[in-house]
Amino acid sequence: MTLRSETPPVPGNLAVETPPESDRPTTAMLKADIDSGRTGDKIAHYDPGLSQLGTDDEAAGNAPSHARIALARKTEAAPPKVRKAARPEDGSGWIMPLFIGCAALVPVVVGVSLFVFNR
Repeated sequence: MTLRSETPPVPGNLAVETPPESDRPTTAMLKADIDSGRTGDKIAHYDPGLSQLGTDDEAAGNAPSHARIALARKTEAAPPKVRKAARPEDGSGWIMPLFIGCAALVPVVVGVSLFVFNR
């Protein structure tokens, strides 16, 4: 595996599958939706958070209901177009080589033009 600057280190490089639909969703399923890229706001890899979603609510004695979690899963889901745009590895592998090629070409063109016109 090639380590690129946008490749997250372990455990952030672990892929997360989208959890199945459920009548009684949990906050772990909501976090898996986010980590799997279903919400479209981050790349599809595990996010090692300090605590799971809903932990503060549960500690305060006000755990989120299954209905609230189901509503959050439904409203947070992004359309396929947004999910596709959130994947940085799709089709953009040519951008950096093109940039480096252009940056390397500029001194060559300037050097050749100075050599030719200063004779």
